[in-house]
Amino acid sequence: MDITALSALELGRKIKEKEISVVEATKAQLDIIKAKDASYHCYITVMEKEALLRAEEIQKRIDAGEFKDSPLAGVPVAIKDNICTKGVKTTCGSKILYNFNPPYNATVIDKLENAGAVMIGKTNMDEFAMGSTTETSYFGVTNNPKNTEHVPGGSSGGSAAAVAANEAFYALGSDTGGSIRQPSSFCGVTGIKPTYGTVSRYGLVAYASSLDQIGPIARTVSDCAVALDIISGHDKKDSTSVAQDNYQYSKALVDDVKGMKIGIPRGYLGKGLDEEVKKSILAAAKSLKNKGAIVEEFDLDAVDYAIPAYYVIASAEASSNLSRYDGVKYGFRTENFEGLQDVYKKSRSEGFGNEVKRRMMIGAFVLSSGYYDAYYNKALKVKAIIKEGFDKAFQKYDVLLGPTAPSTAPKLGESLSDPLKMYLGDIYTVSVNLTGLPAISLPCGTDSKGLPIGMQLIGKPFGEKDIIRVAYSYEQTQDGSQ
Repeated sequence: MDITALSALELGRKIKEKEISVVEATKAQLDIIKAKDASYHCYITVMEKEALLRAEEIQKRIDAGEFKDSPLAGVPVAIKDNICTKGVKTTCGSKILYNFNPPYNATVIDKLENAGAVMIGKTNMDEFAMGSTTETSYFGVTNNPKNTEHVPGGSSGGSAAAVAANEAFYALGSDTGGSIRQPSSFCGVTGIKPTYGTVSRYGLVAYASSLDQIGPIARTVSDCAVALDIISGHDKKDSTSVAQDNYQYSKALVDDVKGMKIGIPRGYLGKGLDEEVKKSILAAAKSLKNKGAIVEEFDLDAVDYAIPAYYVIASAEASSNLSRYDGVKYGFRTENFEGLQDVYKKSRSEGFGNEVKRRMMIGAFVLSSGYYDAYYNKALKVKAIIKEGFDKAFQKYDVLLGPTAPSTAPKLGESLSDPLKMYLGDIYTVSVNLTGLPAISLPCGTDSKGLPIGMQLIGKPFGEKDIIRVAYSYEQTQDGSQ
C-alpha cells in the first residue's frame, strides 16, 4: 500500500485503527519528498528531524487515549512559508528573510499542534505572496507535478504542488487575491479561502492585511472541511477574527443539492475565458442541475473593475507592511554601507526581488499626497460597489459558480515576461478577497494537454457550509480520475 496516496482523513482513520503508525506515515512522507522534490521543489525547508520526533510523541499520546475527537491526529501537514513556526525558518520566499526564525507560532500552528498534527516542512511560495506562479521565490521555481514544464500557480504554489505530488497529505496556504484557489486549480487539488475573519491571521506575515486569509489545500473536499474545522475560530490576538457559534464545517459534507439556487455570473463565461475551461465549467454546472440544484446565469455588477481596485489596494497595503524590512531588526542586512539611510536603501535593494519592488512602488505612488484620492480612495469606493453587487446576488442565490482561472497553467517563464497578463489571470478570484467572501476551488476536468481545470464556488459571508455542501455533492459525481 502506498501510504502517501491516501487522503488525509483515510490516513487519520488508519492511524486510529492502528493499521499504520504515525512514525510509519511520517517516514513514508519524508521518503517521497526525498525521491520527488528535486523535480518539483515544493519545499523551502523540510523538517525531517523535528517531524520524526513529533511523530513518536504523537503516537505515544494516541496510544494513551488522547486525540479521540481529532480526525487528523498523526497526519503530516505542510505549511506555507509565510506562516510563522517557532524556531523553524520562515522566509516568505525572500532573501530579506532568508535567516528569520520566529520566536512564536502563528495561531493556526498552535491549533494544528493541539489537534495532533505533524509538521513536515515549509513550502515554497512567490516572494511575500506577490505573484501567481511561484516563480518569484528567492529559493527557486516550483514546477507543476501534472506537467513540470508548467507553473503550479501561486502564491501558494508550493503547498498545492506538494499535495498534488503526494508530498503532503494536506497543507496550509494563504489567499490575498486567489493564492489558494488558483494554484489548487492549476495542480488539480482542492483549496478553500474562508470568509475574512474565520481563521486567525496572527503569525501570518502580512502582504495586504485587509485581504489576506489562511486556508487549507487538500486532495478532497472532506479533507479541506476537516482541516478548516481545526484552524477556524476566534482569536483575541487578531482583532479582525470573528466569533461564531458553530464552525463544524465537516457537518456540511452532505451529498444533496436539491433546491439549492446556484448563480453563474455571465461575465465569468465571456471574453478571455479559454473554451476548454468554459466547457468543463458548464458541464459541472449541468451535473449539479441533474442532482436537483436550480442553476441559472445572471449579471453581476462591477466585477470588471475588480482587478484595478485589487492591485491598488493590495499594493498600497504592501508598501506599508513591508516598510518594516529595513536591515536593522532582523533578516538580511547589506555588508557595505555608510550610515542609516544607506543601510535601508542597500538592504532593501539587495533583499527584495523585482515583483515585490514593483508592487511596493505602485503602493507608495497611489498613497502619495497627489494621487491618494485619484487612485486609493477611488479603489475603496469600487470595492464597496463590488460588495453591493455580491450582496444583491446573494439575495437570490445560495452559491455562485464559475471558473477559478481563465486558463489552465501557463508554461514556466510566460507570465513573468508579461506582468500585466499575470495580473489579469486573477480576474475570477480577486473579488472574493475584496468582499471578504468564502470560496472553494475543486477539480472539474482537464484540458486537451492533460492540465487540470478548476471550478470555483463562492458563498455568502460565513457561508462556508453552503460551498462545501455543493463542492462535496459535485465531487461525488466524479470517478476520481482527475
